[in-house]
Amino acid sequence: MPYIGISSEGAKSLASNIISAVEAFLKGEAKGGLLLMAAAALALVVANSPLADIYAGVLDLHLTIGVAPAALSKTVLHWINDGLMAVFFLLVGLEIKREVVGGELSTRAKAALPLLAAAGGMIGPAIFYVALNSGDDTTLRGWAIPTATDIAFALGIMALLGSRVPTSLKVFLTALAVIDDLGAILIIALFYTADISTTALMVAAACIAVLIALNRFGVRHVAFYLIIGLILWVSVLKSGVHATMAGVITALAIPVRPDAHGKSPLITLEHALHPSVTYLILPLFAFANAGVAVADMTRDALLHPVTLGIVLGLFLGKQVGVLGISYLARAMGWVTLPGTALQYYGVAVLTGVGFTMSLFIGGLAFTDVAHTAEVKIGVLAGSVLSGMVAYVLLRLAKSG
Repeated sequence: MPYIGISSEGAKSLASNIISAVEAFLKGEAKGGLLLMAAAALALVVANSPLADIYAGVLDLHLTIGVAPAALSKTVLHWINDGLMAVFFLLVGLEIKREVVGGELSTRAKAALPLLAAAGGMIGPAIFYVALNSGDDTTLRGWAIPTATDIAFALGIMALLGSRVPTSLKVFLTALAVIDDLGAILIIALFYTADISTTALMVAAACIAVLIALNRFGVRHVAFYLIIGLILWVSVLKSGVHATMAGVITALAIPVRPDAHGKSPLITLEHALHPSVTYLILPLFAFANAGVAVADMTRDALLHPVTLGIVLGLFLGKQVGVLGISYLARAMGWVTLPGTALQYYGVAVLTGVGFTMSLFIGGLAFTDVAHTAEVKIGVLAGSVLSGMVAYVLLRLAKSG
């Protein structure tokens, strides 16, 4: 969306707003990451307790919202993954736009390192996964599962280290994860789209046109964008394209330029959404999706190509991809790396904490239950392994 005609006062106000938003984002994401860990741990406990059947039964309950023919009927799990997660993707879209307009992705010099590192961090895991699943068209659908980084989880681990990790590395990891999220969004749109409904897609296109018009005509009331965004969400859900795209598209239409009072609609909405997404929606998603029974952790499941592809993709593919491209770019004189060599290596390993987005993509890649256990085991094992090793490396890096 356009960003032009800003006075010097407006530019200063926007810069101040963006700096405040980044600071709040880092603090909130760190706390949210710790809550995510607790929610995932609780899901594992419940899934292996006498409450396991109740847990599965509640997630499988069907809820209907609306009146026929416009009613939507989905399981509780699908309402969480398709409905509540659209709000998460709305926040992701706001973060992406904010970073591009005035943050760590606003100039070529700032964006170069996180952009290249994120690209390497997506290519590396995909190569590892494909290498272990080549020849099986069914399991190959999961190639994108280990390509994502969970910023909340990663920053939560960093929070445990306090001042041992310099702010420059936290900002770098955040920028990398934002690009990573954008890459995941494009992957979902391009590779995990069902049969297309032309009628629903036309309604979605009309909604997008209205959102663009609202932005072009300078409408600053966020409510108008959210109302059209809700209609867009329903139409995208019916079209066959994954409904979370509606959240991102709506976010990109919301104005970032400050008003006469120095307030940015985008940053105001981001501040408003952040607590509910961080402390409610993501923990609820983690609790609903991370539960895997010990009985499912058979030898075959642990050594399944899907499981191994995800674990090795997250733990090895991520660090190999991030480090490989980063050091190549530095050798070419394109970038400088933040922190010490050991600190940067620790952050590269930390990008292997996939969790939220990896579980989300896993649910799209395998819609039946055949590979559900393998996906959960792989994501949890790869993320925990990456987090633990990264924690040790970053803790040692102080004296390194």
